[in-house]
Amino acid sequence: MTEDASRSPDDHPAGDPNDQPVWFEVAGVPVEPTFAEAFDMKATRLVLTAHTREWARDAAAALVGFGTSVIACGIEIAVERELNPSETPDGRPGLAILAFTVSGKELDKQIPRRAGQCVLTCPTTALFAGIDGETRVPLGKSLRYFGDGFQISKLIDGRRYWRIPVMDGEFLCEADTGRVEAVGGGNFLLLGRSLDQVLDACRAATEAISPLADVITPFPGGATRSGSKVGSKYSGLFASTNQAYCPTLRGLVDQPLGNDVVAIVEIVIDGLTPPRIAAAMRAGILAACDRVGPHGLVGITAGNYGGKLGRHHFHLREVLA
Repeated sequence: MTEDASRSPDDHPAGDPNDQPVWFEVAGVPVEPTFAEAFDMKATRLVLTAHTREWARDAAAALVGFGTSVIACGIEIAVERELNPSETPDGRPGLAILAFTVSGKELDKQIPRRAGQCVLTCPTTALFAGIDGETRVPLGKSLRYFGDGFQISKLIDGRRYWRIPVMDGEFLCEADTGRVEAVGGGNFLLLGRSLDQVLDACRAATEAISPLADVITPFPGGATRSGSKVGSKYSGLFASTNQAYCPTLRGLVDQPLGNDVVAIVEIVIDGLTPPRIAAAMRAGILAACDRVGPHGLVGITAGNYGGKLGRHHFHLREVLA
């Protein structure tokens, strides 16, 4: 990581460097000394298993669908990682899934509803708690009623499970799972010289983040193109497109972008702890810079609201130190 105070206005992603804090470089790519602003959230982890990995993946795909942003989905949920049979409670192939909401009440609503419609319905699946926590999120304790009185409760090593009869045998589901405090909204923006180059950098970033524990990137492919700001010209809409980072609006609105920025993609990260998000941001940024370098990336920055909304601030200089 190096300082670069001598870049020309044409090369500087945000215009004249005399009017901006000194950008630093990672693998030759300029990085703005700004911060990502993130928020307190509630989180849980589920462990989903099935007779084959394919069925587990099918159930997980349905479970995490429409779970990209709390703005409209109410939940941010994605597969954390795949699990070997030796890592699951019933010795079958499985997946760990992380889910984040802004309130415990929303988590209590979203998880049983999704589990009932997407996991209970999928052939051969079972569902287990994936995290400890004093506060509990209902699973089988809500879904058991589908058994219409034929469900059976089992208490094993202090943990309660429900066996619900279904047409391929029975659906085994732990009674509940833990709820913990977490953080959502860690992020960084990749400023690309072309669409192909920024997409390549994006894939490198998400591939580097994917193996890491305790974090997810909930948007499709781990990235979003629809960066948003708070508020809108239309009443009732509390988030709208961030025109300052839409290259097609260059010349129509004030923007911090140089003419060489053609496309921008944002990586959003939710995590169980701030250090986990910081580690994911670092891994993603380094991978993106290594993959395409300055010939593909004009620069890297992060999204924030001036520090007024979220109490977790991930300063890029510190994350990459």
